[in-house]
Amino acid sequence: MPPDAAALFGHADNLFGRRYWWNTVVASAMAAGTQAAFAVCRLGTRPLALFPMRRTVSGALESLTTPYSCLYTPLLTPGMTTDESRVVFAAFGMFCRSSAVTRLDAIPDAWPGLEALTAGARAAGLAVRPFQHFGNWHEDISGRDWTGYLAGRPGAARETVRRRLRRAERQANAGFVIHRDAPDIESGIAAFESVYARSWKEPEPFPDFNASLMRATAQAGIARLGIWSLGGQPVAAQFWIVEDGRATVLKLAHDEAFKPHSPGTVLTALMIRHLIDEEHVTGLDFGRGDDPYKQGWVGFRRQCIGLMLFNPLRPSGLLGLARHTIGRLRASLRR
Repeated sequence: MPPDAAALFGHADNLFGRRYWWNTVVASAMAAGTQAAFAVCRLGTRPLALFPMRRTVSGALESLTTPYSCLYTPLLTPGMTTDESRVVFAAFGMFCRSSAVTRLDAIPDAWPGLEALTAGARAAGLAVRPFQHFGNWHEDISGRDWTGYLAGRPGAARETVRRRLRRAERQANAGFVIHRDAPDIESGIAAFESVYARSWKEPEPFPDFNASLMRATAQAGIARLGIWSLGGQPVAAQFWIVEDGRATVLKLAHDEAFKPHSPGTVLTALMIRHLIDEEHVTGLDFGRGDDPYKQGWVGFRRQCIGLMLFNPLRPSGLLGLARHTIGRLRASLRR
């Protein structure tokens, strides 16, 4: 990575654009045969944008996203003019012409660059087809303490949290700890993996990714790895990060054998209470997905979308476009 292009990582405003995120993805979340391709757009010698991409075994282009990515946008030089933005996305569209099909996903539908990206792809002769990817549940909790936050939950959820938290706090053999620093994170990782192995969750597609990201974020000072134990045995684990006052949960699991103790609810309540009252976070984010339980903890949803870019001048691109169009037509007819 040329140093001047690598400087664009410094403009990232969240975990999913920082260099240690991409280092972790490339090291621990690449399917066999795929290759990272960080596309740099320059105006003269000046790097304006960096698009983290990958090429698949078949040669198709995709955004360098993973099952763990909560959002994806290119890294852009701040303060670009409208003309510079047009040049950047037109150049990216031309870059994507090298592939019959390009897939981009995990893009917030309110991202300001979305219109320019779409226009640039179309100007390059690509057919652009958006799709719904996943929902993201979140809430701004500025100015609230734990009591105020809990009072804002739906009635049934609020009473469930209060009841289960009181019961948990009466258990003499219960323990709650947050691992956050690099020297301390390894014991937290061991507890997390122990819980995950005994949880309801399917095995990870990239088994080394979670631990690698925990180490990287602990080094950066943003990791919060919470563990709830009963009788000295970890029974629930949650991996959060805290950046610029916003707390995001990236991974959680609990031991099904302890389900009568509601370990997931208890640990979520303990983590949020700590994050609000001790770290004074101003926002909660429950990452990717519309899991029903999230609506009990936060009250607002935003959409992340994807874009399929088809090159109709390539046979497989034209075929992909036809299949996509027929699939959407069938879905419309079913509705």
